[in-house]
Amino acid sequence: MKSTLKRYTLLALTTLGLTTLSGCKDYFDLNDNPNLISNPPLASLLSTATQKTGLNSQRVGGITSYFVQYLASPSTASPTDTYQVTDYTGTWDAVYFGMADLSDLKRMAQEQGASEYVGAADVMLCYHLTLIHDLFGNAPFSDAFAGTTLTPKYDKAEDIYAAALNLVNEGITELSKTDSRVKLAAANDLIHKGNTAAWIKTAYALKARLLTKVSKTSAYKPADVLAAVEKSYTSNADDAQMASFQLRNPWAQVARDNANLLLDGWLSEQLIDQLNGTTYGLFDPRVEKITDKTVNGVYKGTINGQGNIGAANTIKDESYITLNSPLTGDASPLLIATFAELKFIEAEAAFRSGDKTRAYAAYLSGIQANMDKLGVASAASQTYLSNATVAVGSQNLTLDLIFKEKYVVTYLNPEAWNDARRYDYKYKNFTLPLNAALPTFIRRVAYPNGEQAKNTSNVPTEVPLSTPLWWDK
Repeated sequence: MKSTLKRYTLLALTTLGLTTLSGCKDYFDLNDNPNLISNPPLASLLSTATQKTGLNSQRVGGITSYFVQYLASPSTASPTDTYQVTDYTGTWDAVYFGMADLSDLKRMAQEQGASEYVGAADVMLCYHLTLIHDLFGNAPFSDAFAGTTLTPKYDKAEDIYAAALNLVNEGITELSKTDSRVKLAAANDLIHKGNTAAWIKTAYALKARLLTKVSKTSAYKPADVLAAVEKSYTSNADDAQMASFQLRNPWAQVARDNANLLLDGWLSEQLIDQLNGTTYGLFDPRVEKITDKTVNGVYKGTINGQGNIGAANTIKDESYITLNSPLTGDASPLLIATFAELKFIEAEAAFRSGDKTRAYAAYLSGIQANMDKLGVASAASQTYLSNATVAVGSQNLTLDLIFKEKYVVTYLNPEAWNDARRYDYKYKNFTLPLNAALPTFIRRVAYPNGEQAKNTSNVPTEVPLSTPLWWDK
């Protein structure tokens, strides 16, 4: 049985920005390819793995951002926009290709005594696994990368969650070792530049996320979340992000395509109305760093499911993803996990533990960190933070306020959909898309056509997309 490695080696040895996916027909490539090197350097695999981690975060965010109404389709009753069964084979394959690379990187690193590489691979494997888990629930993992079957069994979602948590803990252990025989190559690490301390902080950030995800269950322990937070990020400088592309940030490509009338990247009325003052009566200056004003000099979103209602798509009387944002410009980094998000994880955990003083301090710190990340002027951020509807005082802090502000912080990030489901979509004025295919909000996506065709005997029986995952009940 050939290693999964061969399928990806060519990608690792080309430019750091190469994003083309392999054309293999299944989980593994069983055929020898004389053009591929069978034993590439760890550093080359690290380049590919760290880039794919950022790109796969964006790919999944490109789906989930419709569910949380960051984005809205310009087409009436678009499938993703309106909760229809949609084929996400490309995203599924991309995430599994990423996990195959990481599995090979980890195996080779173990063989070479390169604990730093093992640890980084564990952290990225954990992240990829959660992307699949949070979209689909049950999925192949324990049987998927051993090279012994083309039809791997499906693990239960609860077991996948446990595996992800185990991976991040193992990653912390490996990254903490001081005797790695091969040091992380700074030039090839597109996320943390070879800094093991930074990788450990990201591992704890992902652990805090995982422990927060089960807030609806008896497994949720605020003290454990806070313990992870305390070992994670301390400033925006710690953020896990990736900014190496073959051409440009994929969100920037969306913006460019939209400008050329390949319509995409329209912002939802839900997001824009929260930011422009319509929903809460307070103008949020972050809107100026997220999108541009329309031709009418205002910020205006599109209603999910309704599509464009203007006379023509060339009028530009809606708000879109923009090249002028530090999040979606050509060279903007793709954000995987941030200090601002972590402060809201802390705020929620502290609030649920009864420590409103700590929760309130983290809540304000998270808003400020996000303002700083976006480059909002100090005067504008202070005006917002000092408004009575934001600066409510520790005793008046609510989970609603924490989720409201975190919604802005996680713009375009896949984690936002986990929050929406944990919060039962209770954002103010949040309504079903027009023409919705479900009677209630979406809780999962359907297994992709490609997987159903290749692994027919193991794919679970489909359930309605309104059926909650195990941690969402």
